[in-house]
Order: sequence, then structure tokens, then C-alpha cells
Amino acid sequence: MPDVAPPTGPLAGLLVADFSRILAGPYATMLLADLGADVVKVEGPRGDDTRTWSPPIREIDGEPVSTYYLGVNRGKRSIALDLRDEADAAVARELARRADVVIENFKPGGLAKFGLDHESVAATNPGCVYASISGFGSGAGKDVPGYDLMVQAMSGLMSLTGDADGPPYRAGISVFDVMAGNHAAIGVLAALHHRDRTGEGQHVEVNLLSSALTGLVNHSSAYVAGGVVPTRMGNAHPSLFPYEPLPTADHDLIVTAGNDGQFRKLCEVLGIPDVADDERFARNEQRTANREQLRPLLTERLRTRGALEWFDLLTEAGVPSGPINTIDGGFAMAERFDLDPVVVVGEGAHAVPTTRHPIRLSRTPAGYRLPPPGLDEHGAELRAWLSEPVDREADGE
Repeated sequence: MPDVAPPTGPLAGLLVADFSRILAGPYATMLLADLGADVVKVEGPRGDDTRTWSPPIREIDGEPVSTYYLGVNRGKRSIALDLRDEADAAVARELARRADVVIENFKPGGLAKFGLDHESVAATNPGCVYASISGFGSGAGKDVPGYDLMVQAMSGLMSLTGDADGPPYRAGISVFDVMAGNHAAIGVLAALHHRDRTGEGQHVEVNLLSSALTGLVNHSSAYVAGGVVPTRMGNAHPSLFPYEPLPTADHDLIVTAGNDGQFRKLCEVLGIPDVADDERFARNEQRTANREQLRPLLTERLRTRGALEWFDLLTEAGVPSGPINTIDGGFAMAERFDLDPVVVVGEGAHAVPTTRHPIRLSRTPAGYRLPPPGLDEHGAELRAWLSEPVDREADGE
């Protein structure tokens, strides 16, 4: 492999050929890179689309770079290849031949004409774990473009988001792209474990709609197991109360009581312990049915103090609650809890603050070896390496 600082972590020694772009695939491969995989990001001549998705931007060497791109591409090396050019396509095929993992999110079947589909890669690299991410699978939905907003609408999520008497809303992030990226990473790790035992690679398929339907969890179960089609309830929960923002003396506070014990503690902190004994509110199903009678009893007390003061008091008593922050407040809260949410990757003018990997491993922690790469930043060294003959046994393949 090219002469670079060796990766560390539980996935060190794995080569990932990343033919994905935008969000779901790049998020999956960034997670793998953080855990030690050597990820080679294959981009077209114009680069990943998100390189131009701005504002906001961060200046690197005096050039504006999309923070969207920076957020999901650390730990990778970039090579720009025009797959329509046979010489470049041959380089891509050689990379796939050497890779432990290939991840792509082209339209299903779109890489076949370049000899980079699963069947073609498996013919020369039978131990490869090949992961495909699509919008709607490789069957009847294969020709439908897959964008997160479409899936938020088509899955039913938007029908659940917003005020009961208002229009449907999308989530504030591309939630199903992120979820599908997580599912792809899980699928890859499962397939690698199978390969460790058998030597066999396989095709891992993930699609946004399936990720969405499993991600709707209790709402999906309400439909498939209970025949109920859930509807918008604003910030309320269909099966729990209180489990929503409630007003305080200054700002709204999320107050949750997931069980009867937590509700009793809530009433004690609020100075209304008798409410927990009221037959209308003693059990969760009763509180949920009588939420309109209970809500004013809680808010009357909550309005006597500010949200942060109540947060401290309720936390001390073991009652789940939380202030409604902006993003900066979310990072500040993570700092308060010693979660160290920001890691700086790279040095000097190339240093990029990024969000810490979410998984903590006691023996093989995540690492942050490389900042998000410039387009074709590592192209020369990768082309030189891929042009050299390789002894698959000596290279551990």
C-alpha cells in the first residue's frame, strides 16, 4: 500500500473502495475509517456533489470548502477517476479487485457497464464484501431516484411530523440517509465476520425506504401489529404522558416520565405529590388518556422556575428532562457531560474541527488519521500503487 501513516483501530488492515457520494455512503465509510479501515474515496472528475453544497463553508488554504462535505469525509484518501475513460475504469477495477469492501450508491445496475457491479467484482475478488445503498432496492423500485426528502414523504415520516392541525414537515436532517449509512456499516461488519469464518464475500443491500420503515419503530409496529395508522400529534407522544415540551418561567423544557416511578418523582420535585395518587394519573395509560387534565397541573408548577433550574432539580431526582437547545447548546451540553464532542483532524491550515465518532471502544478506540481530502489529493500515489503487481498472499488477501 502507499507509504502513509498506518491506520489503527479494530478495522486496521481493511481496504475499503468507496464509490459512494452525497451522504448515506460517505457517512458509512467515514465510520469505518474512524475505526481503522483504509478508505479510498473514488470521485468523478468534478468531485462529490457535496463539495459544492454551501453555505456554510470553511476556508482551507484560502479556498471555501463546504462544511457538508467536511462533515462526512474525514479519514479518507481521494482519487478522481472518470469511469467513462477505459484507463480510469481499469484503475477502478483494480482497486475493487484488491479491496476487502466495496461500497457504492449508484442507481442499481449502474456500475455494470464499467465492470464494477457486484457480479463483476466478485468474479475477480470472491472474498469482497460489496455493499449497495439505493433509494428503493434493486427490484421494482430500482429506477426511482432515492433522495432522503422523498423517502421522508413516501415512508410516512412527514405525516407524523408537525402540528396535528398543520401541514406535514420533514425532519431537520436527512435522517434516513444517516440511518441507511449506519445500516450499511452494520451490514458490512456482519458480512466481514462471515468472511472471517468462511472466506466468502457477499452482497450487502441497503435501501432508504426499508431503513425508514424499520426506523419508524413504534409507529411501524402500530400499523403492522395493531392496524393503526398513526397521525401527527405535534410534540406529543401517542403512548406516554408527560413526554413533550412544557412551559417554564423562561423557556420550554422537555419533561418525560417513562414509568410510574418517574412520574411520582416528578410530582415530588414539583411539590404536588398528591397528583401521583390521583386515580386519573396514577398509571401511564391513565395519564395518557387524561393528559388534557394533567398538563395544566404540571405547567402551573413549572412556570415558577426557569428551564435550566428545573433541569438541574429534575436530573438530581432522576427524572428525565432537557432544555431545548440550538446546535451550539447541544455541543455545550456534550462538553458539560465530558463527552468531548469535537475532534480536530489534520494540522495547521488543513486542520478541520469535526464531530467525534459516536462509539467508544475501551481497547481499540476510534482514530482520526486524515482530514477530509481535497479532490484527487492522493490520486498520484494511489495510481502508482495500483499499477504495481500485487502478491495477494503476501498482502494478506
